[in-house]
Amino acid sequence: MKVVNSLRSLKLRHRDCRVVRRKGRVYVINKTQRRFKARQG
Repeated sequence: MKVVNSLRSLKLRHRDCRVVRRKGRVYVINKTQRRFKARQG
């Protein structure tokens, strides 16, 4: 999982990427290509 300041470029890496909020943090998850994961902050 990558930790970055901005998720904008990471959510565009794959068409199935979703931006979700969990426990006050913003994540990018992908159900089909699970290697595309990131967290903001």
